[in-house]
Amino acid sequence: MFQRLTEYIKTLDIESISNERKDVLTPFISYLKAKLNSGEKITLNFICTHNSRRSHLSQIWAQAMAEYFQLNQIQCYSGGTASTAVYPMTIQVLVGAGFESIKLSQGENPVIGIKYSEDTHPVIAFSKTFDHPFNPSIGFAALMTCSDADENCPFIPGTEKRITLNYHDPKAFDDSPEKEQKYEERSRQIATEMFYVFSNLKKS
Repeated sequence: MFQRLTEYIKTLDIESISNERKDVLTPFISYLKAKLNSGEKITLNFICTHNSRRSHLSQIWAQAMAEYFQLNQIQCYSGGTASTAVYPMTIQVLVGAGFESIKLSQGENPVIGIKYSEDTHPVIAFSKTFDHPFNPSIGFAALMTCSDADENCPFIPGTEKRITLNYHDPKAFDDSPEKEQKYEERSRQIATEMFYVFSNLKKS
């Protein structure tokens, strides 16, 4: 894993996670532990409305934490209820944390490779619906990262578990001087919570 990213991860403070948020994360931890104990591979699909901000932050941080804690049977995806584009500030704050980005295509919805290590395949980031052919169609957990998607997707075909995580949308600050700070705050929150989740798996 890239040294700068590892150093960033070491600054994450799980004591900053409220008891309320730990309660939200408990079903996620329980699901992952059950899958690990049964020796099954784990497929996660993080879902938000536009697959532009929170779902990608969650997917990429979860995949990085699986690498950090050497949980190689975990594969992470993301999707939305509509396809737009990955918002540039989403990528910017990830690069600021130590990831590397490679633009793999141009256009209104570019494909971006997000690397966390020299010797692993990058996470392929582009906006897509949750049922896009790139994503798994059966045997996955659907992680709802926003209340809109949670309310507007009452049924997701192929999922074996639906878990609500719900993060506040940094999009609210897109026209604000606090924009980068708020995206970094959301990215750090998600990183911290994914660290907490995956560290619980490693302990068990």
